[in-house]
Amino acid sequence: MSYLLAEDRFHAYSGQHFLLLAITAVGALGFVWWGRRHRDTPQEVVVRRTFASVSLLVIVAWQLYLLTPDVRNVRTSWPLGLSDLADYTAVFALWTRGLKTSAFTYYVGFTFTMMALLTPALTEPFPTVRWWGFWIRHIDVVWAAAYLIWGLGIRPTWRLYRTTVVAVLIWAGVTYTFNVTMDTNYGYLVNTPSTASPLDLFGPWPWYVVIAMGIILTLWAVVFTLPWERARARTASESGDGRVRT
Repeated sequence: MSYLLAEDRFHAYSGQHFLLLAITAVGALGFVWWGRRHRDTPQEVVVRRTFASVSLLVIVAWQLYLLTPDVRNVRTSWPLGLSDLADYTAVFALWTRGLKTSAFTYYVGFTFTMMALLTPALTEPFPTVRWWGFWIRHIDVVWAAAYLIWGLGIRPTWRLYRTTVVAVLIWAGVTYTFNVTMDTNYGYLVNTPSTASPLDLFGPWPWYVVIAMGIILTLWAVVFTLPWERARARTASESGDGRVRT
């Protein structure tokens, strides 16, 4: 929407942006509280699957919109970004309580999706379809991850970390090949975003990809997995069970 005047576009770190971030944080805390109240009860299945169904409706509606003739664009219409994949893994995780999909949603949701919320590559203003699509989808993934991990008690492990890393590396290979073949830039694997991004700090391609991937995998290990494993080991030690389950 290049015809939009500068004052009509969405602006990062505006009052609207901070309000949306506040909604994201408060909603995540609410889902954690709600999940703990009905964890491992018959109500859990109903809540999880209702959450999954609503999320799927949003994703399908968004995808259909992107594929309409007036909107369809090979560079933007396909769900090939990591945050896009997290939309779908969140649905599967909510419906099945699956460990691998929950872990993928957690790792990606609280890094890539959260980064998209903090530094949105968005210019369309409220209340355009793209504005709604961007915020609802990304906020939904963060809420789902918080609900699954802290609400329902699905804990990350080293095994789930490794599974997620392998999935991301496969995604990177497939998506980069698609980008080169179709002249696209899904996942920003070919070029940095057009708007300001932390990737700008890491130099030109391919260094920004390598450095960013190294930082993310280290972060997932040290911050997103190790504390859970230490807590698990401590609990096992206190209970007198020397086995640490992964």
